[in-house]
Amino acid sequence: MIRLTAVNWNKALFSKATRTTSSTRMYLSTSTSSRRNLHGTSVANNASLADNYMDMEAEESNCFMLILGKPGGGKGTISKKILTDFSTFTHFSTGDMLRQHVREKTEIGLEAKKHMDEGNLVPDKLIISLVLAEAEKESESGNSLLLDGFPRTMEQAKALGERIDVDLVVDLNVPNDTIIERIADRWIHPASGRVYNYSYNPPKVHGKDNETGEDLVQRDDDKPNTVRRRLEAYEDVTAPLVKYYEGQGVLKTFSGTESDVIYPEVYSWLDDNLQQ
Repeated sequence: MIRLTAVNWNKALFSKATRTTSSTRMYLSTSTSSRRNLHGTSVANNASLADNYMDMEAEESNCFMLILGKPGGGKGTISKKILTDFSTFTHFSTGDMLRQHVREKTEIGLEAKKHMDEGNLVPDKLIISLVLAEAEKESESGNSLLLDGFPRTMEQAKALGERIDVDLVVDLNVPNDTIIERIADRWIHPASGRVYNYSYNPPKVHGKDNETGEDLVQRDDDKPNTVRRRLEAYEDVTAPLVKYYEGQGVLKTFSGTESDVIYPEVYSWLDDNLQQ
């Protein structure tokens, strides 16, 4: 979370003119002259400056947070616990949101499906458009945003950083063997995205969704051989993000094999930072 002090009032005022939220740098069409007046030394009324600073302090309750970790490393479980204990946060999974857009045949969904049908990755610009739209909607509601599933690469992180200030990053470090065993027991309800795990969160009726009674399926990318390949890809491509956000001073890594053991440490760290 950004902390505003007397030495960066001008920066705060500049951010207020060019960002839709305190923690989300979404550039607007502010004129060059107005930016210069806000960012320079020509602000005539110190009382007005102080008033604007107080407004910014009030807005700083919004927070943009990422959760990183290997596929199947418990990001969804930890995210749910965070949402329970920190009620101002809204969870945003880029994968779930993208699938929803595809199902609903929105403009973004149709564009994404075209790339997916061709066997290509969905372009970063399209994913970032999803994130920005969600961030703006939640900030207008006074909520903070917990982003899961993006960025996955350094290029994506840098592109996201051009538009959004990341305040906090939770990194989950779970052993590969634990993940492979865990994912082999994972089944989903395709229509809703509800996830079950026969090890710790089984459906009430074997093979059936609790809400609809419809069949559960195992995704191809949840099968053991596929999981091993995904974990190798993570180490090569996504793991460097940890160093990237560590360098920005916003990341903390939490290691373990069970979410119930890891989460108290996550909670303590978030509670300390969100009260600053």
